[in-house]
Amino acid sequence: MYGGDEVSAIVIDVGSYSCKAGYAGDDTPKAVFPSVVGSIEQMGETDEAKADKEAEAASDSKNGAKPMDVDKAKTKRKLYVGQELEFRRDHMEVISPMKDGTVTDWDIVDNIWNHAFRQRLLINPEEHPMLIAESSTNTGQQREKAAELMFEKYKVPALFLAKNAVLTSFASGRATSLVVDSGGGSTVVAAVHDGYVLQKSVATSPIGGEFLTDCMMKSLESKGVVIRPRYSFKKKEVGPGEYKVVDLDLPNTAESYKLYCMRAIASDIKESVCRVPDTAFDEVAYANVPTTSYELPDGQTIEVGADRFKIPDILFNPSLSQTIPGVDGFADSMSVRGLPRMVIDSVNRCDVDIRKELLSSILLKERLEKEVLEESSGNTRVKVLASGNSVERRFSVWIGGSILASLGSFQQMWFSKAEYEEHGVSYIQRKCP
Repeated sequence: MYGGDEVSAIVIDVGSYSCKAGYAGDDTPKAVFPSVVGSIEQMGETDEAKADKEAEAASDSKNGAKPMDVDKAKTKRKLYVGQELEFRRDHMEVISPMKDGTVTDWDIVDNIWNHAFRQRLLINPEEHPMLIAESSTNTGQQREKAAELMFEKYKVPALFLAKNAVLTSFASGRATSLVVDSGGGSTVVAAVHDGYVLQKSVATSPIGGEFLTDCMMKSLESKGVVIRPRYSFKKKEVGPGEYKVVDLDLPNTAESYKLYCMRAIASDIKESVCRVPDTAFDEVAYANVPTTSYELPDGQTIEVGADRFKIPDILFNPSLSQTIPGVDGFADSMSVRGLPRMVIDSVNRCDVDIRKELLSSILLKERLEKEVLEESSGNTRVKVLASGNSVERRFSVWIGGSILASLGSFQQMWFSKAEYEEHGVSYIQRKCP
């Protein structure tokens, strides 16, 4: 109904770190941009308040009375999405629509969708069915809100909501697997059986890429490294090939924007020099490892030693975060589990007859296989599967959606606009299990 060469479905995945959007059937998303936005509060009169004021003024003039100065101004916010976020603006805060993988601000998500459709893909959403990737922990209320927004505002002809774990499983060519998804804001382990997420198996952890980035920032700060945001300085040439860094005075910069820019640099340091150690991190054993150089945007060169192994190992051993000065210690107040324990807990919540199949189809990489084997019973076969292509790992959810939405057998599964108008938004729970 919606497949073929005439109309391409759009696949969109709004994660806690970035938004990925593109055409079904493509290998990679066409548009990738941050899923945080810049926000500036503005005082302005809403249309409703303006109409009320004009009505009162007209009534007062008929009665011969002077119009009363009624202040009905309301605060509005101007949002900056995508590349607009790269330019510093006075009093611009950086805010995220997500918390622990769940949407908390639909107005921001609406702006992100609109930017993806109108500015990046250059399409009219009324002409394309939409496949939206959603968190495995999404509630029915969240799904209904997404469907309502898509059908009422964007007037899409058809819609399908698919859980991240299912799409990752499809991207690997498997209908049954245990998916370990470590994103920006959290890590989720979920069992997928015959194309459906087993909700009782879902295990979550607050440790994700952004937490590891914060750990890297705090560790560097404790060693006296100052990360200067790119907007806060300029380089002045003082001689042939010789530059001097001049600080810029920008007093109206919001603290959240400064932190966002510093995190972007710390994230690049993390991605450039860090790697997961082959064995559990030990301070003594890694004390004398060779350092790796990294040049900051302002020209200073730093050396990263044991931290390049220690930071990634927090995924496996959360208590390591307590050894980094300045990191908020949630491990003292919460039972935060490492990846191997999360995997075992997730599998144990599933029926006994599918546990072996799940353990032999774990979708992740690195040293997880060894530690899960140690945590599980000795006679269990554990196999960890992951693509060697970093692009495929990064976009696995979107790629799974691209594959699913382009299948001929999938076309009858769309939730159409006619079904929405006939049955209402709650019907999406039956069409998109």
